[in-house]
Amino acid sequence: MKKSAIVVGAGIVGLATARTLFNNGFSVTIIDKTERAVGASIRNFGMVWPIGQPAGELYQLAKKSSQIWKDICDGTGMWYNHSGSLHVAYSIEEWMVLNELFAQFDKEGRPIQLLTPSQIANKFPQVKQNNLYGGLYSSDELIVDPRIAVATVSDYLATNDGILFLWNHTVQEVGTGFVKAGGKVFNADKIFICSGQDIETLFPEVFTSIPIVKCKLQMMRMSMPTNKSIGTSICGGLSLLHYSSFKNAPSLSKLQDKMLTEMPEYLKHGIHVMVSQHELGELTVGDSHEYGYTFDPFDQQYINDLILRYLNTFIDASNWGVIATWNGVYPKMKDGSSWFFSEPINEVYLLNGLGGAGMTLSFGVAEKMVTKVI
Repeated sequence: MKKSAIVVGAGIVGLATARTLFNNGFSVTIIDKTERAVGASIRNFGMVWPIGQPAGELYQLAKKSSQIWKDICDGTGMWYNHSGSLHVAYSIEEWMVLNELFAQFDKEGRPIQLLTPSQIANKFPQVKQNNLYGGLYSSDELIVDPRIAVATVSDYLATNDGILFLWNHTVQEVGTGFVKAGGKVFNADKIFICSGQDIETLFPEVFTSIPIVKCKLQMMRMSMPTNKSIGTSICGGLSLLHYSSFKNAPSLSKLQDKMLTEMPEYLKHGIHVMVSQHELGELTVGDSHEYGYTFDPFDQQYINDLILRYLNTFIDASNWGVIATWNGVYPKMKDGSSWFFSEPINEVYLLNGLGGAGMTLSFGVAEKMVTKVI
């Protein structure tokens, strides 16, 4: 008889888990409390971001995930842009960090280039030239539109005989071999809980015992009058303080001291500013990072204003219009781990805590962790 599995949660981690189970011979039922995915998986840049992952396993998992994204997009006809990424420098400290990262990444064999201001002007004319030292370009990164991508992956999986989605089913109880949801009991050989920020709902004792915290971020969607292409995803110098793959740059501490002195309000709110562009020319801009367990549900215009102010230091966005704002919440490990995986009861597994790297790592992490226990 074919093995069976239930996946609780239809965000990107749950979808990646379901895909891995199906590819390993399981029939899979995916259960979600809403009628479609509306959580952190659709409230992000859509960036698949290997440059943010350190060398070794995490970088390789990001590359694997990127290839799976491309395979799914090519198979479904879904739009994506293998746009790469550009980190720009407007101070000597930022430029020193980018040069150090170039040397490090070049030794690791990553596809990167240091670009001069004139090269940036030719390739990416939206980037401001005044006081520009240069930039670090990576060709690894790609963009999907998360609003469309997560729904498309769901539809893609649902076309397979052996994958069933149960939407609008709130899970009340999980035990060995069963899930109770929507007043019904569903049985399976293995159960995977990929419920994002709702981890404490089903397993509160696990949630309180592990070093995990929630992060709220604020983001915006913008439009420009001409819908011109910005050519790549673009990041300002604040982003150099954000990603773990940048932490070994010797000059990073000098840059952080500079930012603490000159931009303390940005560091206080965990702001680093990036912009990605989707198929219709719309631009996703953000973001901030607030850590805790309970958040004010209202966005702060002050934070959005800080983000826009910094955006305009490296891109002329003065004629861009804000067409949507939102916040998202995701769980993140506090001990530096890249995810959390455990078996709290027999044949029931939790996969959570990927932080802001869900779009980048989920497919690779699911293949790594799920295949270990099946």
